[in-house]
Amino acid sequence: MKAADKNVQARKLAVGWIFALVALAAVVPGFAQEVATAAERQRARRLVLVSIADRRLAVIEDGKVLAYFSVSVGASVSPSPTGEFEIINRVANPVYYHDGVAMAAGKSNPVGTRWIGLSVKGYGIHGTNAPKSIGHAASHGCIRLRNQDVEKLYTMLRVSDVVEIRGQRDQEVARVFGGSIEVASVTASEHMGGQ
Repeated sequence: MKAADKNVQARKLAVGWIFALVALAAVVPGFAQEVATAAERQRARRLVLVSIADRRLAVIEDGKVLAYFSVSVGASVSPSPTGEFEIINRVANPVYYHDGVAMAAGKSNPVGTRWIGLSVKGYGIHGTNAPKSIGHAASHGCIRLRNQDVEKLYTMLRVSDVVEIRGQRDQEVARVFGGSIEVASVTASEHMGGQ
């Protein structure tokens, strides 16, 4: 075989490898993007359902309840917002800000060890330095959990997960938390308990 023929064959082989690499480079990102998109679709099914009437929170994925937690909800003078929200941030060992004062993370921090911020300004799901308030309408509108519970919840949720806070019992709340749609009204002393 002549040197010129060997050079032509080597160039054809090199061109073949270049085409193979270009094709592979085009396919791999598309495959990776499809995997990410499938994972995002699966995660979008995670829902946090909060029942103000029950003072409970459920984490739901694909229609199945993964966990329940007891919570404190907003007091009558500072009720929890109702509606559908999105998680916009997650902070471990948050600094608490109120009236221009910052309180470092620690045992006396009113928001506890975790903050899960909602798409309604100033509201979130968080821990507490007052664990006896759990189960009562005692917060300034946020949803409070015991610190050990909020730490577990924190690991289950991601930014963009959906949070539905329901002020009234309906069929879905009754199905998730049990009982009937109607519940006895909360007396003023129960409503203000734990403050």
